[in-house]
Amino acid sequence: QVQLVESGGGLVQPGGSLRLSCAASGSIFSINPMGWYRQAPGKQREPVATITSGSITNYADSIKGRFTISRDNAKNTVYLQMNSLKFEDTAVYICTALVAGKVYWGQGTQVTVSS
Repeated sequence: QVQLVESGGGLVQPGGSLRLSCAASGSIFSINPMGWYRQAPGKQREPVATITSGSITNYADSIKGRFTISRDNAKNTVYLQMNSLKFEDTAVYICTALVAGKVYWGQGTQVTVSS
Protein backbone atom coordinates (compact mmCIF):
# COMPACT_ATOMS: atom_id res chain seq x y z
CA GLN A 1 0.00 0.00 0.00
CA VAL A 2 1.02 3.56 -0.72
CA GLN A 3 -0.11 6.60 1.20
CA LEU A 4 -0.07 10.12 -0.18
CA VAL A 5 -0.33 13.03 2.23
CA GLU A 6 -0.79 16.57 0.95
CA SER A 7 -0.10 19.80 2.77
CA GLY A 8 0.20 23.50 2.07
CA GLY A 9 -3.29 24.49 1.05
CA GLY A 10 -5.08 27.50 2.44
CA LEU A 11 -6.70 30.84 1.78
CA VAL A 12 -4.88 33.33 -0.43
CA GLN A 13 -5.74 36.58 -2.17
CA PRO A 14 -5.75 36.85 -5.95
CA GLY A 15 -2.21 37.28 -7.21
CA GLY A 16 -0.80 35.46 -4.22
CA SER A 17 1.23 32.27 -3.97
CA LEU A 18 1.03 28.90 -2.27
CA ARG A 19 3.26 25.85 -2.27
CA LEU A 20 1.71 22.42 -2.00
CA SER A 21 3.59 19.32 -0.93
CA CYS A 22 2.74 15.64 -1.26
CA ALA A 23 4.73 12.98 0.52
CA ALA A 24 4.44 9.35 -0.47
CA SER A 25 5.08 6.52 1.95
CA GLY A 26 4.54 2.80 2.13
CA SER A 27 5.48 0.04 -0.28
CA ILE A 28 7.37 2.16 -2.75
CA PHE A 29 9.92 0.90 -5.22
CA SER A 30 9.39 3.35 -8.00
CA ILE A 31 6.91 6.15 -8.36
CA ASN A 32 6.49 7.39 -11.90
CA PRO A 33 4.93 9.74 -12.53
CA MET A 34 3.63 11.88 -9.68
CA GLY A 35 1.32 14.78 -10.13
CA TRP A 36 -1.58 16.96 -9.12
CA TYR A 37 -5.22 17.09 -10.08
CA ARG A 38 -7.83 19.52 -8.84
CA GLN A 39 -11.56 19.50 -8.41
CA ALA A 40 -13.63 22.62 -8.04
CA PRO A 41 -17.18 22.56 -6.66
CA GLY A 42 -19.60 21.20 -9.22
CA LYS A 43 -16.85 20.39 -11.69
CA GLN A 44 -15.02 17.29 -12.78
CA ARG A 45 -11.57 16.44 -11.51
CA GLU A 46 -8.97 17.80 -13.93
CA PRO A 47 -5.23 17.31 -14.31
CA VAL A 48 -3.00 20.17 -13.27
CA ALA A 49 0.58 18.98 -13.67
CA THR A 50 2.65 15.81 -13.71
CA ILE A 51 6.33 15.04 -13.37
CA THR A 52 8.31 11.90 -14.10
CA SER A 53 11.22 10.58 -12.09
CA GLY A 54 13.41 12.10 -14.78
CA SER A 55 11.78 15.50 -14.20
CA ILE A 56 9.85 15.60 -17.44
CA THR A 57 6.87 17.84 -16.74
CA ASN A 58 3.46 18.36 -18.25
CA TYR A 59 1.07 21.20 -17.43
CA ALA A 60 -2.53 22.05 -18.06
CA ASP A 61 -2.89 25.06 -20.35
CA SER A 62 -4.84 26.96 -17.69
CA ILE A 63 -1.88 27.09 -15.30
CA LYS A 64 1.13 27.23 -17.61
CA GLY A 65 3.55 29.96 -16.66
CA ARG A 66 2.02 30.30 -13.19
CA PHE A 67 2.49 26.89 -11.56
CA THR A 68 5.67 24.84 -11.29
CA ILE A 69 5.83 21.17 -10.36
CA SER A 70 8.96 19.61 -8.91
CA ARG A 71 9.91 16.49 -7.02
CA ASP A 72 12.48 15.15 -4.61
CA ASN A 73 12.96 11.50 -5.51
CA ALA A 74 14.96 10.79 -2.37
CA LYS A 75 12.04 11.97 -0.25
CA ASN A 76 9.30 10.61 -2.53
CA THR A 77 7.78 14.06 -2.44
CA VAL A 78 6.24 16.20 -5.13
CA TYR A 79 5.67 19.94 -4.89
CA LEU A 80 3.44 22.42 -6.67
CA GLN A 81 4.48 26.05 -6.54
CA MET A 82 1.47 28.16 -7.43
CA ASN A 83 1.98 31.83 -8.29
CA SER A 84 -0.33 34.53 -9.59
CA LEU A 85 -3.32 32.66 -8.23
CA LYS A 86 -6.74 33.45 -9.66
CA PHE A 87 -10.25 33.02 -8.34
CA GLU A 88 -10.72 30.12 -10.75
CA ASP A 89 -7.85 28.23 -9.15
CA THR A 90 -10.04 27.60 -6.13
CA ALA A 91 -10.36 23.83 -5.76
CA VAL A 92 -9.33 20.79 -3.80
CA TYR A 93 -5.88 19.84 -5.03
CA ILE A 94 -5.27 16.12 -5.04
CA CYS A 95 -1.93 14.38 -5.29
CA THR A 96 -1.59 11.30 -7.47
CA ALA A 97 1.12 8.75 -8.06
CA LEU A 98 1.58 5.71 -10.24
CA VAL A 99 3.28 2.89 -8.37
CA ALA A 100 3.81 -0.55 -9.88
CA GLY A 101 1.01 0.04 -12.36
CA LYS A 102 -1.53 1.21 -9.80
CA VAL A 103 -2.79 4.76 -9.39
CA TYR A 104 -2.95 6.17 -5.89
CA TRP A 105 -4.71 9.34 -4.73
CA GLY A 106 -4.29 11.54 -1.71
CA GLN A 107 -7.13 13.01 0.33
CA GLY A 108 -6.66 16.46 -1.14
CA THR A 109 -5.91 19.90 0.23
CA GLN A 110 -8.19 22.90 -0.17
CA VAL A 111 -6.94 25.97 -1.99
CA THR A 112 -9.21 28.99 -1.83
CA VAL A 113 -8.46 32.18 -3.72
CA SER A 114 -10.56 35.01 -2.38
CA SER A 115 -10.32 38.70 -1.66
